Amino acid sequence: MTRVRPLGDDEIGDLAEVFAPTLKVLGFVPNSQRVMAYKPELLRAFAGLVRAVFLVEEGSISPSLRTMVSHAASLAAGCMYCVAHTGATGGIVGMDEKKIAAVWEFETSPLFDEAERAALRFAQAAAAVPNMVTDADFAELRQHYTDFQIVEIVGVIATFGFLNRWNDTLATTLEEEPVEYAERVLASNGWSAGKHVDD
Repeated sequence: MTRVRPLGDDEIGDLAEVFAPTLKVLGFVPNSQRVMAYKPELLRAFAGLVRAVFLVEEGSISPSLRTMVSHAASLAAGCMYCVAHTGATGGIVGMDEKKIAAVWEFETSPLFDEAERAALRFAQAAAAVPNMVTDADFAELRQHYTDFQIVEIVGVIATFGFLNRWNDTLATTLEEEPVEYAERVLASNGWSAGKHVDD
């Protein structure tokens, strides 16, 4: 159960434009952002960071890989709020549900190629506390990705590092859509909403 009440639509004032891109993609405004709205400049800065990190440019990694990296980083951090959201985002970007569920076992699943495994291994190591990334991890990434793409991967991991800490600390209540998705697709692999549901 959330430790800080998310602001309702009638309480967000002029922040509707900040929420608009998220609302367009997800169909709802996440409670994590509704809590950030208590400090509007934090919300605006976060929205700008997300816009930059997830901007797809020429030479960018695919939206599917971004989603898998964010999912693996959130799994490593243990934030079930973000695991539910990143799983559901996989569905939005067109990923097969079996592949999203298999991120939990990417090392052995035939659904992943070596480039994806390298990125997911890197995400797990980077999301660990303390950080476990080594020079060998970078060498492996460079076999598959450009420096530009590596910066994108680290940007996704770092953004979710913030979100994992934010949502796990606040016990942010999960919204209906990601709960439904996670219960259907991820629960068989151990996902549980835990503290992220209202009593």
